[in-house]
Amino acid sequence: MWVAMYYYIKNTLEKTKKLDFKGKNGKFVAVLTSDEWFESKDKFDMGIEMDIDLSVIHSTKAEVNYDSLTGTFSVPDRENITEPNTNFAFALDEKGIVFIDDSGYVNKLISNIISTKRWAIPSLERFIYDFLEQIVAKDQIVLEHFDRELDTIESSILEGEEKDPSLRVSRIRSDLRDLRVHYEQLLDLSQELEENENDFFKEENTRYFHLFTQRISRLHDLTASLREYSIQIRDLYQSKLDIKQNRIMTLLTVITSIFMPLTLIAGWYGMNFKYMPELEYKAAYPIVIAVSIVIVIISLIFFKKKKWL
Repeated sequence: MWVAMYYYIKNTLEKTKKLDFKGKNGKFVAVLTSDEWFESKDKFDMGIEMDIDLSVIHSTKAEVNYDSLTGTFSVPDRENITEPNTNFAFALDEKGIVFIDDSGYVNKLISNIISTKRWAIPSLERFIYDFLEQIVAKDQIVLEHFDRELDTIESSILEGEEKDPSLRVSRIRSDLRDLRVHYEQLLDLSQELEENENDFFKEENTRYFHLFTQRISRLHDLTASLREYSIQIRDLYQSKLDIKQNRIMTLLTVITSIFMPLTLIAGWYGMNFKYMPELEYKAAYPIVIAVSIVIVIISLIFFKKKKWL
């Protein structure tokens, strides 16, 4: 189980053992478990009653309260999008931000920020921007991987490979749908932050949220485009399958058409009526064979000329 972690926003995040909950030492970042939040939420003086049950979180959203802003995150696993999402909550005001997380996910993101970021002009807004950026840091690579895989599948279909790609394409389409929904929720959250209804953020710093909104909008558009591409690939495979089936049906029809006159001849002379003079001719058998061969050849030439073969 993770324990509470406290930081002040300086040129980087500076770890501290305890916080001045009035915010006199600067903006703070706190990471608590749900049990720790329940025990110490009054110390943060955010004026909210938020009983956290991380197991019932199912979306990323932000809600404006009278003197705070609260919300939740539900983040898909980029390594395996079908796995359950990582869920955590947050609460913020003009003094700082508190994350409530039982998974350790937030601490990992904050560790990445500490190891990679140095701020010339530190601020709560810049920290939130970098935190949100960490959530989607690998998404461009993930989407490019989907794009390359779909290209490979399309090429294999056009080359006539027999393996059915429908299951994999369906899985990719489902993953892209989950990512698209996630981006839509991130867009709503970012726009809520940019709105700055409670004036928690400096007006000049809301540009960070606008930048993040633009990036998420691009990722959302790319995801929608790839999902449309996956649908086109599914339709391409289906059309190739239909063409193959049509060719088989055409071949069967041609074979049936060729053997129809031969069947007629076989049926005609298979009746064995008493006064059928052809039955007595010595050359009758080879003549029927020759006629049958001629019928087959003429039929093949006819179908070839009509481009049915």
